[in-house]
Amino acid sequence: MYAIVDIETTGGYAAANGITEISIHVLDGHKVVEKFETLINPLQPIPRYIQAMTGITDDMVQSAPLFEEVAGNIHAILKDRIFVAHNVNFDYSFVKAHLSQAGFDYNERKLCTVRLSRRIFPGFPSYSLGNLCHTLGITINDRHRAGGDTEATVKVFQLLLENDKENFIEKSLQRNSKEFILPPNVPKEHFDALPYTPGVYYFHNEKGKIIYVGKAKNIRYRVNSHFSNNSQSRQKQNFLRHVYSISFKECATDLMACILESTEIKKLWPIFNYSQKRWEDTYGIFVYEDRNGYQRLAIEKNKKQLPAVCTFHYLTDGHTILRKLIRDFNLCPKLCFIQPDHADCEGIKEATCYGACQQKEKPANYNRRVEEAIQSLNDQPSFAIIENGLKDEEQSCVLVWKGQFYGMGYIPNDTQLTEPEDLKELLTTYKESLFIRNLVNGYAAKYPNRVKSFEPVIANR
Repeated sequence: MYAIVDIETTGGYAAANGITEISIHVLDGHKVVEKFETLINPLQPIPRYIQAMTGITDDMVQSAPLFEEVAGNIHAILKDRIFVAHNVNFDYSFVKAHLSQAGFDYNERKLCTVRLSRRIFPGFPSYSLGNLCHTLGITINDRHRAGGDTEATVKVFQLLLENDKENFIEKSLQRNSKEFILPPNVPKEHFDALPYTPGVYYFHNEKGKIIYVGKAKNIRYRVNSHFSNNSQSRQKQNFLRHVYSISFKECATDLMACILESTEIKKLWPIFNYSQKRWEDTYGIFVYEDRNGYQRLAIEKNKKQLPAVCTFHYLTDGHTILRKLIRDFNLCPKLCFIQPDHADCEGIKEATCYGACQQKEKPANYNRRVEEAIQSLNDQPSFAIIENGLKDEEQSCVLVWKGQFYGMGYIPNDTQLTEPEDLKELLTTYKESLFIRNLVNGYAAKYPNRVKSFEPVIANR
């Protein structure tokens, strides 16, 4: 027995929206044997654009029953029956969430008439309910109302049952089938092509534009998790509604997948990626000479017309770097603006400042140490993280050049790892970000046995 369902709601996802109308038709495979239909008070305002689309107003539902008042009837008619709907995961997520809130467990098999129509009636210009019914010659009465849409879905499903020559419906109900969890418009072949390897996956919309980028240690498992969970979130419903195709890029390691995901998000700016899209204000340490001839270091926002001696993304990072320079090179905290001018110099108290702030140390001597401090910022390590490649005859390589992430790629197993310059021509360059820099440095610290270090260029002091 099949329970064909349609609902109207106050919004697009169950976690924060309510049901305003529900219609259920029980089909025995040939004819409708039972019906249930009612308006429902969602206990929240219905947005005006939804009122205009459905014709259901706040006044109409004011005296309608609450969902919990009819939940017993709904659960009884749905129990032990296959849940069928057009874009089934939308309707199912709302009904399941509301039944759960009312104290009823619900977990039945489901079928999507969008996915089934794509398989049984391939090649149609559109599989939206209105366009599909038009192509099949089905008249929809009372469009965008639960009763009218349910009647139309019943007729569509009856045609699907009659024309299912290759038993797609039966196959879709099998336990190992992914048909019932995938977005209605994504071909199952796209999911079947996903590898069990690290990499990056892409969700595309109807026009092929990338709308989400994700990374995974196992691409197939991760994509499956987006759709197989019982999440009522906005993100899942957005994926179900807007994703039409899936593509991917394999990576040899999880580290490379993380780097690629971050760079792709910054480059493509997908609409459904929310993390790593914040604008990062970049700061720098700048050097200038004061009127007494002393070189002073200061933290400010980056300036296009003035090069910084060191750049970073957060002020806390800059203060950490500057305090280390003060400590390592006996610089004055007041001349580096770590202390205000009117305060007593902490460096003099601790015997680390030689009195430049009081003009007791000659500018030439002090400035020499400032230059050494600046030079030390350029003496950053160069190293490569070497791991297995995608193929037996290659290795993966992530290169850090003078403290900054340079790029990554794959190199032949017999590549001589003596100079970082030798690797540059073999790798793809990527734009560095704070996220990637911290990611690579953290990975290198965690797995030192995978790191090939190169001798730093040491300046003469």
